[in-house]
Amino acid sequence: VWISQCDFRYCVAITLKKMSSGAADLRQRKKQNCTESDKMAPEERNKENSKLGRSPKYLLIQRFAKLFFGCLAAVTSGMMYAVYLSTYHERKFWFSSRQELEREITFQGDSAIYYSFYKELLKAPSFERGVYELTHNNKTVSLKTINAVQQMTLYPELIASVLYQASGSEEVIEPVYFYIGIVFGLQGIYVTALFVTSWVMSGTWLAGMLTVAWFIINRTDTTRIDYSIPSRENWALPYFACQVAALTGYLKKNLNCSAEKFCYLLVNASTYTFMMMWEYSHYLLFVQAVSLFLLDSFALAQTEKVHEVYRIYLFSLIVGYLLQFENSALLVSPLLSLVVALMLSKSLQMNMKKSTFVSRLLKIMYIYLVLTVAVTLNFLLKMFIPHKENEHLLKFIEVKLGLNTTKNFTMNWLLCQESLQAPSQDFFLRLTQSSLLPFYILVLIICLFSVTQVIFRRICGEPLKETVKLEDGRIGERPEIVYHVIHTILLGCLAMCLEGMKYLWTPYVCMLAAFGVCSPELWMTLFKWLRLKAVHPILLALILSMAVPTIIGFSLWKEFFPRIMTELTELQEFYDPDTVELMTWIKRQAPVAAVFAGSPQLMGVIKLCTGWMVSSLPLYNDDDLLKRNENIYQIYSKRSAEDIYKILTSYKANFLVIEDSICNEVGPVRGCRVKDLLDIANGHVVCEEGDNYAYSKYGRFCHEIKMNYSPYVNYFTRVYWNRSYFVYRINTVISFQS
Repeated sequence: VWISQCDFRYCVAITLKKMSSGAADLRQRKKQNCTESDKMAPEERNKENSKLGRSPKYLLIQRFAKLFFGCLAAVTSGMMYAVYLSTYHERKFWFSSRQELEREITFQGDSAIYYSFYKELLKAPSFERGVYELTHNNKTVSLKTINAVQQMTLYPELIASVLYQASGSEEVIEPVYFYIGIVFGLQGIYVTALFVTSWVMSGTWLAGMLTVAWFIINRTDTTRIDYSIPSRENWALPYFACQVAALTGYLKKNLNCSAEKFCYLLVNASTYTFMMMWEYSHYLLFVQAVSLFLLDSFALAQTEKVHEVYRIYLFSLIVGYLLQFENSALLVSPLLSLVVALMLSKSLQMNMKKSTFVSRLLKIMYIYLVLTVAVTLNFLLKMFIPHKENEHLLKFIEVKLGLNTTKNFTMNWLLCQESLQAPSQDFFLRLTQSSLLPFYILVLIICLFSVTQVIFRRICGEPLKETVKLEDGRIGERPEIVYHVIHTILLGCLAMCLEGMKYLWTPYVCMLAAFGVCSPELWMTLFKWLRLKAVHPILLALILSMAVPTIIGFSLWKEFFPRIMTELTELQEFYDPDTVELMTWIKRQAPVAAVFAGSPQLMGVIKLCTGWMVSSLPLYNDDDLLKRNENIYQIYSKRSAEDIYKILTSYKANFLVIEDSICNEVGPVRGCRVKDLLDIANGHVVCEEGDNYAYSKYGRFCHEIKMNYSPYVNYFTRVYWNRSYFVYRINTVISFQS
């Protein structure tokens, strides 16, 4: 009786204390609640432990052991994946047995450009001088001074060069190994972050192990690390995965103050770093912001937490704009417009989470107002702020959606790229064979139905529970789960339109599917709907949350582990003797001040391997470079020798490199070859009764120049050739002889 009286007095005191602080500020109230929950948590644990016959010390040891072994498993998974990538890369390219030139040839296209600037930074007399030369670069593209740091987002190369020189690694490891080692290490962090996210959501690190297994097995569809090591997404997506993991913990209910502050700081740091690493990062953050907006609009999360994330977006955009040399693309980004609209419309959210008819009207007005303000603000910003960086993206989207048609070579060339096509059936077949897609669909359906039920209850006026217990079977009331459901659906819609977006979607499919099959709450939600009576639903949910992932893991081990070991033990060969011979000839025979012209992909390799100046680059975020690429590609069109000569000399080119693979290309899809796209753009294709006929009074330049007859020999002189490449010197003095 005395104990019950003390508890009653204690409860009355706590109630009076909360009533007296009712007029306090929202942030202060939040801190007080955290402090009170931290103080009361040990008492509640003691009561539970006394009922179960366990001491607080036993529970502490149990939780510490679970945390320790979970963290050990997460770190080990990341390290093993990084070692796996390094071993596979060595087996594929024989990297350690190659000369430096042969190693550099493995970097193709834009990857070659990124690594070439890393080399230039290491060769600079000082870091400050190297940065200055990159921001005022006039030794890469002829007749053009570019800020390479801003235009190509070279912050990863800046960081890698600083770490290489500051760590004293010059005498320990070669620069190329240090560079790719950092990228492989980041991929390990990527996998670890996915592990932690699934662990936080499900409560068991078994889900993290299953996430990593599915990620590695579906590596063809989860990452592009095999094809393009220095690409920006390989540097940026690990930070985004860390941000998602921290955001998952931050959105959880009943989180103690220290964990909440840690998650908040990690979201801050990872969001800013992600934005600095990838020029298109703000588009992915926009998708995330839309997910949080929908989560908050349905009153399924704490509004204050969601708006704290909006403030992080705003801060990252401002700092990114300043440090990226006043990048106007960030000012006209949809992310900024949406965040500003949400901050301005916040006042309408007062009393919206109540179940009154007025609050429902305010909710509809709030959603409408946010969308209207965001669209209007973005339109006004684009009117008054000069920007050209992303105009080609908008044109591409118009053509992709069928809203417009074009004969433009660049747009049609982009539309023909495999990564910008709709995903093939093979993609879905691979996900099904690894059992990932069926379990993802199952988990997604259960979560969607549960979220729909929760939204319906909120509309009817039923409040959310402060703590969702296992026996409740309401997985849709957990805000972090709802966020991931919305996020994967939005990313999935993008992946269904563009196959390249699968590298953003599939990793989170692995994470969500693994969480679902390992979560007792998800099984309990399903059993609540089925109304099981023969077997105790809680016991069955606990059994299935252990048995199902174990069975999946053993089946994946039996089927896919031998394949992975075969990849690591099989010696592959990547050798391109024609390209090696071409680069060797350029370094030995071409003048130092020479400018080379050719396809942008080849120009990137020439710039990396020789250091010579080029006339174009494989970059697609600058209108001038896009126009250059289209003009240089005319060497594969049906135009006269005089026209090609004028184009090349306008860029001060001294040597022309023609690739036989492009000139004699036999593509699987007719109309997507470079020469076909050029004929369409130049009007050399006539359509009659559904058939296309090529017409021009000139032959194809890349074929005609090999014949060595006038007028081609008057403008160009062949100086080198092999099976794949033909190099011509562009004559400065034209000799008109038959």
